[in-house]
Amino acid sequence: MNSKGINHYLEAAKRSAEWHQNHIKQMKKCRFDTISVHGIYSMQEALDFNQGSIIEPVYMSTSQSYRDSDEMEAALSYQIPTWCYSRIANPTIYYLEGVLALLESYGSDVEASCVATASGMAAIQTAVDPFLLPDTRDPSKPINFVATTKLYGGTFQQFAIRKDQERHIEWRKVVNSNEIDEWESKIDENTRFLYGEMPSNPGQAFFDLQKVINLGEKYGIPVIIDSTVATPALMRPLAMGADIVVQSVSKTLFTSGFGIAGAVIARKNLRSNIDNPDMKADFCWYAKTLPNRDNGPNLSPMNSILALNDIRTLRTRVDVQSRSTMTIAKYLSQHKHVEQVDYLGLESHPLHDIASKYLWLVDSEHDEQYQKRVNRFGHLMSFNIKGGASATRNVFDGLQRIWRATDLGRIKSVATIPAISTHSQQGEEGRKLAQIPPNLIRLCVGAEHPDDIIADLDQALSVLDGKKIINTAPEYSAGGSSSATLRRK
Repeated sequence: MNSKGINHYLEAAKRSAEWHQNHIKQMKKCRFDTISVHGIYSMQEALDFNQGSIIEPVYMSTSQSYRDSDEMEAALSYQIPTWCYSRIANPTIYYLEGVLALLESYGSDVEASCVATASGMAAIQTAVDPFLLPDTRDPSKPINFVATTKLYGGTFQQFAIRKDQERHIEWRKVVNSNEIDEWESKIDENTRFLYGEMPSNPGQAFFDLQKVINLGEKYGIPVIIDSTVATPALMRPLAMGADIVVQSVSKTLFTSGFGIAGAVIARKNLRSNIDNPDMKADFCWYAKTLPNRDNGPNLSPMNSILALNDIRTLRTRVDVQSRSTMTIAKYLSQHKHVEQVDYLGLESHPLHDIASKYLWLVDSEHDEQYQKRVNRFGHLMSFNIKGGASATRNVFDGLQRIWRATDLGRIKSVATIPAISTHSQQGEEGRKLAQIPPNLIRLCVGAEHPDDIIADLDQALSVLDGKKIINTAPEYSAGGSSSATLRRK
């Protein structure tokens, strides 16, 4: 076999890259819904390589074969595009990463890239760890990061235990995240990034994002935002000047609940006080091909295609679920057994005005139904039960249509008590910092009709009036070595 030489493959890769870049530029001009449906998968790819399949194929293969040693050498030295091994890259994963990069940068001239991960927690680790390496000039120099305390419980644990306690990387906690002076008071020359979650899970914490971004610009450090609850359908931090967005794709994006996934979406040429030009030039490509190559947290192709299919209806779902959540929040805010309702859409919420500045249904002004920009506040809310932890458990146990689970963003409504589930590991002191009392129920509203959700909440709350609720759920016990046998009382 005659060798074609590495240059042959470099030239072919250059032509391919130019074609793909032009295609992505054309897709970037499309509306949000069109991007959600089509992503970066093209008709030409379908006809040339994929038997004309109109849906992105699932490449259920661990590795890629090469034509000869020259192509292998060029690929494994990252001189040409490759999906050499699915731990690093895979075509199906590439399609998911492409659509998320376009959606998170929608409506702006920001050039972004994405790396998909096996979970939202893996996405957080991927987003922050490259900034937490020792200073090469003085490895003994202490480093820190500044982040809010109003975080998902798993994030709190990763920061408090895995970073601060185990690796001695100081987490400087911002308790009142909408107080910009508190953010700035924590920053010094050793601060590596600013991190916030908005709206926060479950407490609905929110802050003036533009002011935090201005701090990042002032001190030359990246701003990282977990936008899982909002999704790009309601807020796109990259377009406002943030450097990195974290998505727990498992949640609203992956609404069916068929799998777990995460994603990091970063602007090209981001800010950092670390001397690493490759990382700053294209953070996600750097993470995918170097640290994630070695640590192995990247996503599987099957979960990628399942997530892609759910994303196609993102804007419509978020609109419906947001409107239903507003209806339910208003109902609960008037209920005699409810002490407090936290939903940013309620005008009574202390952060309603600042949330209204940032949370907008994308393209609503181009929607025939609205023909103007409309605020939407997402599917997540929480409410506090009068009577303390015991009363809260009784109400929670009375739910019959709302699922009791540590999950959110589902097409079905789901509730949990964070103090005994998602935030249990961080201890009482940590829950106080995150404002997670024992009488708080987190409710994530699905796509059911809100009347039916309200009916279920009403009958569950009626237990506090002394009404008996008949629980028809079966018990289960272990039966045999590999199954669970259900039995009724």
